[in-house]
Amino acid sequence: MPISTLPLNDGTQIPSLAFGTGTAFFHHQDAQTTLESAINIGFTHFDGAQRYKNEATLGAAIKASECSVPRSELFISTKYAPLTPGETAKTALCKSLEKLRLEYVDLYLVHAPKDHTDGDGGGGGLKEVWKAMEECKREGLARSIGVSNFGVRHLLEIVECAQVLPAVNQLEIHPYVWDFVKPLIEVHKEHGIVTSSYGGLSPLCRAPGGPVDPVVEKVRARLEDTWGKPVTRGQVLIKWLLQHDILVVTTSTKAERIREYVDTGNVPELTAEEMWLIESAGAECHQSFFKNTKYCLEGI
Repeated sequence: MPISTLPLNDGTQIPSLAFGTGTAFFHHQDAQTTLESAINIGFTHFDGAQRYKNEATLGAAIKASECSVPRSELFISTKYAPLTPGETAKTALCKSLEKLRLEYVDLYLVHAPKDHTDGDGGGGGLKEVWKAMEECKREGLARSIGVSNFGVRHLLEIVECAQVLPAVNQLEIHPYVWDFVKPLIEVHKEHGIVTSSYGGLSPLCRAPGGPVDPVVEKVRARLEDTWGKPVTRGQVLIKWLLQHDILVVTTSTKAERIREYVDTGNVPELTAEEMWLIESAGAECHQSFFKNTKYCLEGI
């Protein structure tokens, strides 16, 4: 089954599952083989960032795979973070495109509001930054534009002056922060903004032994029995996110794990009770794992 898509508020479609080039690949320039493998296995959406310092590696993988998977079938995202003084969203994106060997990206995100609100990031305040993002879209450098790690306050600051609404907001989402991000997700729905998640498997890999674990294991066993094929705990949490219409960014250096992620769309759906049980267990232990999350939560 091909990876499903979600509609964006600008009329385009975005694959609901993305391969992240941060975390395991942060600053790595030797990840080309793994990225090529992800393309060949079936990932079409690749989530990058200027701050990850590996856009050239992603570009090389795209180039090496173009005979089997053309650029038109891929969805490439990157994120703006002012890495040098005076750098704007447009000048930074032009540098990214050169590294990626692309004429445009499918999605360009403002990486974090703190880069433009604490006086250290440069590039002006959020409203000025958003104007520059809109310019990138008008000029065809980015087909869609959005934000990352934005809370309600940050989003509304942009929305009140935007000619083009953010299409996506990417943030840490898993059961241990679910109760805290629900108000933000409601704002997303109000403005047609797709919620994108990273760190979705954190309860399993960063906080093993927590209250979510036994619930996920019970759901995993039920799904495996229903499907008649192996189901992993990671697939349970990815399925939970997808059933909330949340775009999932995940990653791995292992080919078998990458295949598992792509195959999640074939896994039977969780019941309404199973969804509730996972969320109830998550509410027992609030915990975030990424530093940018605090800026998002402060803005809720």
